[in-house]
Amino acid sequence: MPVQLLPETPSQTAGPYVHIGLALAAAGNPTREQEIWNQMAKPEAPGEHITLVGHVYDGNGHLVRDSFLEFWQANHEGVYDEEYNLDKPFNCFGRTATTFDAGEWTIHTIKPGVVKTAAGLPQAPHINVSLFARGINIHLQTRIYFEDEAEANAKDPVLNLIENVERRQTLVAKRCEIDGKPAYRFDIRIQGEGETVFFDF
Repeated sequence: MPVQLLPETPSQTAGPYVHIGLALAAAGNPTREQEIWNQMAKPEAPGEHITLVGHVYDGNGHLVRDSFLEFWQANHEGVYDEEYNLDKPFNCFGRTATTFDAGEWTIHTIKPGVVKTAAGLPQAPHINVSLFARGINIHLQTRIYFEDEAEANAKDPVLNLIENVERRQTLVAKRCEIDGKPAYRFDIRIQGEGETVFFDF
């Protein structure tokens, strides 16, 4: 009997399905009253409030306008909180999507503190990112580090796993300002020149 290959199902490819279910406003659908979205920190949350912005580019350098991103980070003291509650001032988890017009994603959070590994080694402040997009069957995992944490970045055990020193820079967000407030720009390149380093967890 000949072997038959089964076609992909909605659970195996991002396409429009992610936006329909998780990025309702981006898909043009009514939003829910309680939504996990891009406001990870409320004004009263302790720590340095920052905005992260960026684009996602494909291998040809074109904007990926329908990508979806999830963020997981420690709080300003370097502690992860696994309990998500919209009533809390800060949640360690958030989501966002690139816009269909400018192709830019945005998330409002606080700058994370230093995190210790299981072995007690300090990790530079960073944010973990999962990227979902068309043509990607298994989401991509990467990290955001901060350019004004150069000393901590130089000692970070994960960054130092990347043998090519120049490629480490693909994980470093650039400091900027948006409306006079601290922000960081982090562009993700899925393939090609300047490809972002992705991790296999």
